[in-house]
Amino acid sequence: MNKEVLSLIFLFQMYGQSFCRNGTRPNIVMVMSDAFDGRLTFDPGSKVVKLPYVNYLRELGTTFLNAYTNSPICCPSRAAMWSGQFVHLTQSWNNYKCLDANATTWMDLLEENGYVTKSMGKLDYTSGSHSVSNRVEAWTRDVQFLLRQEGRPVTRLVGNMSTVRIMRKDWENTDKAAQWIHQRAASSHQPFALYLGLNLPHPYKTESLGPTAGGSTFLTSPYWLKKVSSELIAVPKWLPVDAMHPVDFYSTFTKNCSGVFTVEEIKSIRAFYYAMCAEADAMLGQVISALRETGLLNNTVVIFTADHGEMAMEHRQFYKMSMFEGSSHVPLMIMGPGLMSGLQVNQIVSLVDLYPTVLDIAGVAAVGNLSGHSLLPLLSKARVFSKKQHPDWVLSEYHGCNVNASTYMLRSGRWKYIAYADGLTVPPQLFDVTLDKEELHNAVLKFPDVQAHLDKLLRGIVNYPEVSKHVHLYNRKAFGAWRHSVGTNYSQVIANLRWHVDWQKDAFAYERAIDKWLDGSL
Repeated sequence: MNKEVLSLIFLFQMYGQSFCRNGTRPNIVMVMSDAFDGRLTFDPGSKVVKLPYVNYLRELGTTFLNAYTNSPICCPSRAAMWSGQFVHLTQSWNNYKCLDANATTWMDLLEENGYVTKSMGKLDYTSGSHSVSNRVEAWTRDVQFLLRQEGRPVTRLVGNMSTVRIMRKDWENTDKAAQWIHQRAASSHQPFALYLGLNLPHPYKTESLGPTAGGSTFLTSPYWLKKVSSELIAVPKWLPVDAMHPVDFYSTFTKNCSGVFTVEEIKSIRAFYYAMCAEADAMLGQVISALRETGLLNNTVVIFTADHGEMAMEHRQFYKMSMFEGSSHVPLMIMGPGLMSGLQVNQIVSLVDLYPTVLDIAGVAAVGNLSGHSLLPLLSKARVFSKKQHPDWVLSEYHGCNVNASTYMLRSGRWKYIAYADGLTVPPQLFDVTLDKEELHNAVLKFPDVQAHLDKLLRGIVNYPEVSKHVHLYNRKAFGAWRHSVGTNYSQVIANLRWHVDWQKDAFAYERAIDKWLDGSL
């Protein structure tokens, strides 16, 4: 551990003993990265790459070992975090359809209750964003046509051992966040809440595939790559293609991962991804350093999390959009005055819990019916009573592109249960995540009683066949409205949604399949 981190630990232990020092409410700083695998925040995953500031939070704060996204894609996941509600309640179906711009967030409530608030960087929780191709692919996922929607995952090395700032936009926002902290320290004693959203370690666009390309390039420099212990990089096991679950195969194909990958390619992709995580960790460190330099660290609650994880070639996939651990397991680390240090919590939690937790820390009453529960009773050194005990399950759901059925994941105890669509037309999956950490053995036929129990529990939380029907109708209506809006340019727009060769070759057939889908013959 480097000297700066050691000095931070000493200062925090010396001064950060009370929850609200001098009777004041604590400042709250949240850093939310994009596509950060939560398993890197504790052993054994934490050993593969040097993350000094994640390690610092683990030493002096609480690490949640089983934290999950409520939807493994950017906008719906963030909508759940900002609203405190499951995505089916806010109808955040895809990256284009999320919260209304005037939705009340926990940051709004903090501001109404005397906090100075500031949000910087990637927010991405309201409707109307992301590419046309992204939304069209989500709307037409029921079309019976396989098409490679993403570029094949690749790596790209830039710069040299002195090249540190790769993701310039993130660094600019991190610099602004640090400057804002210094300004707050000099100007006011009023408590503040700061949110910083990072793009890293989300893959970069593959520029050679044109302006419509998705993020399929894992990009870093030798400086960050040196932080990775290459000998500890595991090569994930894959099921044979003919043994894959049909939804997983669809995802693998549309993500352009059904071809041949060498072991060297897979290890390279994973190494570059870990290096990108190290760069994100340094940004977290700059925020923590700014708090230390201004004397604010001892009265600030710091939260580090992510919208979702990254598959990084597990299960023959990259990106997110899956309920497998690489995609759905997120980091959640909380450090602050009056909170436990060096604690690791096994309780299963999810991003909707952050809304009531932040408000609880600030002493602000929550408004409306929330899906989440405050985590403060699990964190606080003092005895904190909660009106609602956290349940022993979490819900995640997915309704967007690269997956051809609405997906519902219930994590409870040792089990992960995944149901699809109406619960009948697509077979479910069941994994014992304690014994089958790689999630290669679907145990649904071996444990029918467990499947029946979890399906009943899931239906008690969400009527998922009805939600799936609603999403299906939304997709058809939204696509029909969009098609009408582009008029005579429709065929040209469809043909140019993606620029890679497979899309250009099959675009006409794809358009015909869409026509049949709209007509109801498919």
